[in-house]
Amino acid sequence: MAVNGTLIPIGGNEDKGRENDEQFSLEFIEEGILSRVVRESGGVESKIVVIPTASRIPKEVSKNYFDAFGKLGCKNVHFLDIRERNEAESEEAIDLVSKAQCIMFSGGDQSKITSRIGKTKLHQVLTDRYKKENLVIAGTSAGAMCMSHEMISGGSSAESFIKGAVKMGQGMNFISNLIIDSHFIRRGRFGRLAEAVAKYPKMMGVGLAEDTGIVIKDGTTFEVIGSGMIIIFDPRKLKHNNESILSEGTPMSLVNLKTHVLANGDRFNLKKGKVKVLPLDAPFTNS
Repeated sequence: MAVNGTLIPIGGNEDKGRENDEQFSLEFIEEGILSRVVRESGGVESKIVVIPTASRIPKEVSKNYFDAFGKLGCKNVHFLDIRERNEAESEEAIDLVSKAQCIMFSGGDQSKITSRIGKTKLHQVLTDRYKKENLVIAGTSAGAMCMSHEMISGGSSAESFIKGAVKMGQGMNFISNLIIDSHFIRRGRFGRLAEAVAKYPKMMGVGLAEDTGIVIKDGTTFEVIGSGMIIIFDPRKLKHNNESILSEGTPMSLVNLKTHVLANGDRFNLKKGKVKVLPLDAPFTNS
């Protein structure tokens, strides 16, 4: 699918407290990554719309983003908290996203985004603008995971490479050939992403560490940004994949699952499966 827009999925980053309870664990984007989002959107004068629909505490999350964007000099920041599907059909919501240069989805529960916004008029406007215009769609944690067509909706991190470790659902389909997982390193989500690509072996999986993201251009190539790493699982040349015949709880076997570990500045072509790594003497940059 040829697109003119830019996707920026981000792996999330706990600000403080207990990481498994959102009440004590607000999503916060480091200024380096956020500044790249602003730059891709056209600068500090661009209109940014934050959608905290995934969150149980939208007011707190919205304040975090308002403060963070404000530190970067952004003054045209708006919030659109969709709690019911009919709100995603309203003229006010459509008008707001129709005039934005950047849409930012917060963390929380990705299924709330798809159930409240998926297949609504708001979703259609976002998709059309992303395809035809230079719109930036960014998201952290749940806001990143919802971007794919086949979306990870949940599943165990403790069970590694066991069938049933991942639960799948329908995503927003901004990108169709990639399955995205977040908090990948800290929460040990290798097993569930491996099962996801075993279920859909024509798609690649990308696991994003915290304070790490990718900038996807044209729906085909991306650059790694941030301080951590990403893991790519490329299953397209699997020689053995027993996922379809196993019962839940059974260890899986995948042979020839191609894996890449990439970090800041590295680039990847999704169509060709080719890596271009940053030279060893190149400076580190978040933005």
